[in-house]
Order: sequence, then C-alpha cells, then structure tokens
Amino acid sequence: MNNKQKLIDKLAHAFPAKKSHHQLLHEIEDLKPYECDALSAYQAVPLAVAIPDEIEQIKLILSICYEDNVPVVARGAGTGLSGGALPHENGILLSLAKFNKIISINENNNTAVVQPGVRNLAISEAAKEFGLYYAPDPSSQIACSIGGNVAENAGGVHCLKYGLTVHNIVQLKVITMDGDELTIGCDAFDSPGYDFLALLTGSEGMLAIITEITVKLLPIPAVAKVMLASFDDIAVAGQAVSDVIGQGIIPAGLELMDNAAIKAADDFVHAGYPHDAAAILLCEIDGSVEEVQDQLQRTEQILKNSGATKIQTARDEAQRAQFWAGRKAAFPAVGRLSPDYYCMDGTIPRHQIANVLKRITDLSEEYGQTVVNVFHAGDGNLHPLILFDANNEGELERTEELGGKILDYCVEVGGTITGEHGVGIEKINQMCGQFNSEEITQFHAIKIAFDEKQLLNPGKNIPTLQRCAEFGAMHVHHGKLPHPELERF
Repeated sequence: MNNKQKLIDKLAHAFPAKKSHHQLLHEIEDLKPYECDALSAYQAVPLAVAIPDEIEQIKLILSICYEDNVPVVARGAGTGLSGGALPHENGILLSLAKFNKIISINENNNTAVVQPGVRNLAISEAAKEFGLYYAPDPSSQIACSIGGNVAENAGGVHCLKYGLTVHNIVQLKVITMDGDELTIGCDAFDSPGYDFLALLTGSEGMLAIITEITVKLLPIPAVAKVMLASFDDIAVAGQAVSDVIGQGIIPAGLELMDNAAIKAADDFVHAGYPHDAAAILLCEIDGSVEEVQDQLQRTEQILKNSGATKIQTARDEAQRAQFWAGRKAAFPAVGRLSPDYYCMDGTIPRHQIANVLKRITDLSEEYGQTVVNVFHAGDGNLHPLILFDANNEGELERTEELGGKILDYCVEVGGTITGEHGVGIEKINQMCGQFNSEEITQFHAIKIAFDEKQLLNPGKNIPTLQRCAEFGAMHVHHGKLPHPELERF
C-alpha cells in the first residue's frame, strides 16, 4: 500500500462510511476541478480533497495531517485571483463549501454570525428583512464566500466609504493546525489585547482554518444615487478622483473604467455606457435624502470643474442597478476580448492615479499587449487586466513580467502590491521588493507562532529569503537564513 492510499484510509475515518465517497475525493477526475482558483495560470492537483460538514471532522483531518506532516490548503468558493487556494501536490485541499449556514442575525446588535462557506451576497439577502445589509461587495459577491473574503481581506465597489472586510467583522472562530480552537475578537465594540482579528484577516489561510465569522451589519441607506461622469482623457478622470475627495466628499463608491472596459462591459450587459468616452467615473452617494441631494450637487460641480464632458445621474433604482451591473461584470466582460487575461491588484496613493495610468500605458506599448483598466479609484486600488493568449509560447511569462513591472511601480510611488486579492503565489516575488529581509523574517516568525510545522498553505504569501536572494531583490543576512527549515516546501 502506497503512502497516498494510507493517508486516504486514515482520512476516511473522518466521515460516515456512506458519505465518504462524496466528502473525500481522491480520483483524478474528481480532483481536477480543484486544481486552481480563478487565477487559472497556476495549476496543481492535490492528493485528495476533503469536504467536511462538521467541526469535529475538520479537527480530525487536521490532526491526521499534523501527525503525518501533510500540507493543508483551505478553499472557499475558488473565486480568488492570486492563486491563494492553489492546491499543494503533496497535500490535502480542505473545502469549506458545506459550512454554508447563516447561524443567526442580531438586529439589535447589527451583527450576523455566519459560517465561512456562506456567499457574500447571501448575508445581505438574509439581513434585508431587518433593514440591514453587509457592506463589502466584491465583484464576485454573488459567488464568493465570506471565509475567502476574510482570508483575502476583500473589498468591493463600496469599500471607499465602508471599508474592507477587516473593518466589517468583529469576531472569528478558528482552528489552528495543531487542533486548538480559538475565538478571535468579541461582540463588543472593541476587544482587549493585541489586534489578532486584523492579523487573521488577510492572512490567506496561512495561520488557521476559519470556522465562524461574526460580521457587522449596517442599516440600508434611505437613498442612494449614482452619477456616471464621462471624460475624454483617462488621466483627467484619475485627477478628478482626488479632486472629489479633496473637497471632503467621501462617496459610497467611486470607480473608474477606461474605454476598453467601457465597451466590453456595455456589450456584455448593456449598461448604457458611452462608447466614445476615454474613461468614466461611477460615483455613488448614499445617506439621508437631504445629505445625498447636497453632496450630489457639490460632486457634480467638482466633476465639471475637473474636466468631465458629460454627467448623467441615474433616473431611478433600475438605472442605478444597470450602471453598477456594468462595473460588476467588467472582469467577465473583458474575458470575452481575449483567450486569457491576467488580473493585477495594486494600490497607490490617490494623487498618483494619473501618473500610474500613464506608466501602465507606456508599459502596454513597450510590451505590445493591451491593458484594460478597471479599478476602485476612490481608494487607489488598481485592477489592470493584461490580455494575452497562454497558447502562445512564452506569452504567459511575458505577461507576468509586465504585471510585475506594474506592481513594482505601485510600490515606487508609495503604494503596495495588493489591495484585496492577496499575494498568494502570483505576487510572491514582488513581496521581495516591497519588504526587506528583516520584515520578511518577522512575517515568518508570526507564521511559525501559529503553525510551527509550516503545513497550512505552504509556499504562499511570504517568500523565503532564499527565494528573494535568487529573485535579486535583497541581500540575505550575509548569506545566512534565520529559518532554514522554511525551505522544506
């Protein structure tokens, strides 16, 4: 009996015999659907996929893998865009898809307790009857899971005013690799001690398995209005973003799309976008009737002064939804333009938007590849989409190089290599450029504190110092590695 079969036999004890073949997958045809997340450029097939539906099953799976030194990669809905849920070829993929219950909604405390497999949008749908909703709204919110949102610290089109996932959760229940059940945070406004809640949010499955999340709910605004502003120069549109916020207005959402994105989205969902515009800004104001009316008038004047050629306010709720449908569908719409696209995720200071957009244009011309720009302009979170064809030899590698240069420039102007998609495997080399060896050593120390054997999602997020030295981004303590055991995976 080989080692894989021995492991499968052990794991089978975690599940009832009659369900084992549904909850423990190990045949190649069953494993292939799990070989990647939405970033399909990187693929790997795990030894097995475990799909538990009870906490005790998770604990037993982790116990077996801990004892046998088997890597474990947690997976939500698989909508991630950085390879964070890429399986380990010698490990187990732990799917949390069956943990999909909304446990409770507390209308008095404005919170909901949910399991990690609950879809983002399902929370707002369930809370609607209480006049509440969950604010973070990634473009994939119809499908993405809240556990994955926590793992990647997801944002969305309304993150400018209402914040990222980390600003909208109050408590996590997790299980560490060695079996400890921990409660991080609390139901109160603030919790004592170190902010482990922020540490776990965005940790990309590296520190613990999330089993329960308490999210904040907000009252549904009395009114929300969206303006569509057209520009004949994308750099001018970028500057308009800073002009709006510089005047003290914080829209609920402020999104920018360039001409290629405009046409792709409009052809896909018929959002009513102007095809002749070089760029558009979608600006949503929400709140009380009086507040919205005042800010709409002020914002419209600012946009006119900033160079908008045309401004259209949605006439009703149906048109508002139509405008947002185009933005929400931008990624799949762009997917119709090319066999493949590479979605980047960098964040920059708002005042650098025009400058960075020019740099992206220059790089696009240098590499001879089309780059479509769609991003959360209000908080400087860029999503350049690089079009390519993976069937052409060397084109993926060239695309990765172009994407890397865009991220490097984000860091150069004072930004960061990710805003909401995470590092995963995609941006691990760029981590070497953003952080020095002492900082990366500290990241590894945190990892070891939670996961001493380095079994949770190994090889992601934090580069080894050896990798950084090979990448040419840093010198490594005169050639000495502080944690040589990290090279195992």
